[in-house]
Amino acid sequence: MAPATNTTPAATPSATPPATPPPTSNATPSGKNLARGFALYVGIDEATAAANGIDLAKIVEALKNLTNQMVPDAQTYAAVALAPEQAGGRDVDVVRLALQEPSAVARHRGDESTSEKEGRGVTIDISRKRILIDDGTAALTFKEFELLQFLVVHKGITVSRNELIAALWRADDVDIPNERTIDVHVRRLRSKLGRFEDIVRTVRGIGYRYDTHADVTVLHASAPSPDMF
Repeated sequence: MAPATNTTPAATPSATPPATPPPTSNATPSGKNLARGFALYVGIDEATAAANGIDLAKIVEALKNLTNQMVPDAQTYAAVALAPEQAGGRDVDVVRLALQEPSAVARHRGDESTSEKEGRGVTIDISRKRILIDDGTAALTFKEFELLQFLVVHKGITVSRNELIAALWRADDVDIPNERTIDVHVRRLRSKLGRFEDIVRTVRGIGYRYDTHADVTVLHASAPSPDMF
């Protein structure tokens, strides 16, 4: 007798494969975000710290020690922000930019691109010592640029005529102006700024000041990378 054989037919593949779900992206983790720590930006320059009888390293060490006293298992990291001496604005904002805090960097990049996008306004390029008005270079003298730069660096502060003289002229200069001739220098500067002459404000009886202006972009030199304590 012949051996029995399995007569069950073999399964054949279906003409239409079953549908498969589309791949899902895991780029953004699901679930609730939790706070893992915080960053505290402190605006204190070395001179201010020294005037209060302390230095930056001691302030940082004291803050780290306080954190470890409150939460012994806490991990800390500290960095000092370095920026050019002429960098204007609040100390804390300069620190945020030097340490690449995202919102500060985004704002800075937006400020730098304003004149390029619109093709108008004033660009005060401190790093290159030049002024652009509506994409054209303004023919300022060296002293006129220094005068405007000094006001810009001291943004929001009224600077007296005597302060301008002391800052921009040496004691042995033969052409040191007096308070009245400072007004002449400012008048010449304003004439070269054209319709933007009002960015240099007169504070009656005191001196001059520069405030943040919608049509003015100030470009500073790039800040170096911070050093870690």
